[in-house]
Amino acid sequence: MSERIAGKPSRQKIYLKSGRSLNSVIKDNLSSYAFMVPWLLGFFLLIIYPMIYSFYLSFTQFNMIRDPQWIGFRNYFVMFVGNEDFPRDERFLNSLWVTLRYVFISVPAKLVFALAVAMLMSQKLKGIPLYRTIYYIPTLLGGSVAIAVLWRRLFAGDGAINAIIKTLSNGTLDPPSWISSPEYALYTLVILSVWQFGSPMIIFLAGIKQIPAEYYEAASVDGAGKFKQFIYITLPCLSPIIFFNFIMQMIGAFQAFTQAFIISGGTGGPIDSTMFYSLYLYLRGFAYGHMGYASAMAWVLLVIIATFTFIAFRFSGRLVSYGSGE
Repeated sequence: MSERIAGKPSRQKIYLKSGRSLNSVIKDNLSSYAFMVPWLLGFFLLIIYPMIYSFYLSFTQFNMIRDPQWIGFRNYFVMFVGNEDFPRDERFLNSLWVTLRYVFISVPAKLVFALAVAMLMSQKLKGIPLYRTIYYIPTLLGGSVAIAVLWRRLFAGDGAINAIIKTLSNGTLDPPSWISSPEYALYTLVILSVWQFGSPMIIFLAGIKQIPAEYYEAASVDGAGKFKQFIYITLPCLSPIIFFNFIMQMIGAFQAFTQAFIISGGTGGPIDSTMFYSLYLYLRGFAYGHMGYASAMAWVLLVIIATFTFIAFRFSGRLVSYGSGE
């Protein structure tokens, strides 16, 4: 075989010209891979192997006490279809519906609120760095158990929110116990999600800082007001960041668990109105001992998230501008 391919000297000849043998280069590469061994072991033993094993368990009946028993597609059949022998799991469908409502309401609301605050934080005012830090604190605390417990107390029947409403209305209003009402319990979790807007806000703020000031100066010369500048300059320039935040927040919302578990007391109540998909998966796997069924639910959730992510990327070309082309 010729030593030159596409006008370039062979690899062995390059090694000889550099004064190093091929064996020494291989040894250097092996030593590099040796440093990657801990990460590779963690990746295959803690991620890949559990995923493969959970996929196998999704076709079994397994309660963590007895050995898994192969049942084929029964777990998936019970989720969506069911029959007289194996009735359909209505709570699964309800948890999916509750989660979809939560995702479609909380994610847009959170992004809009985060963008609005980011626009305010981008102004050149005194003390802005302090305000940025203060507004980011809820994100650092929002996912903790302590904040979920606090939120539960705020929206209880005798909580601070109802006390404020009664005070402002001079006792004429009698607000409900928000977390105990099937009509409002889910929306308390939506408000909690929106309250944790710090992470997308920081990303939006970084994107706003990257927009050239010349764009706004040219628009001002042409007579465009603040609103038109926001519509025709800020939003198009931020569209890749908006898309990134949307994908990340959507994936996180589908996997929401801690808030619903704490506020509902681990039951998904009242009347399963806060029964998120991840919470029901946890109950089926660890509370009821149906680990095979829970594994099947986990893989269904993976397919759902992948589907929505694919749809978002599929339509992103029409809405997202990366600064190339027209």
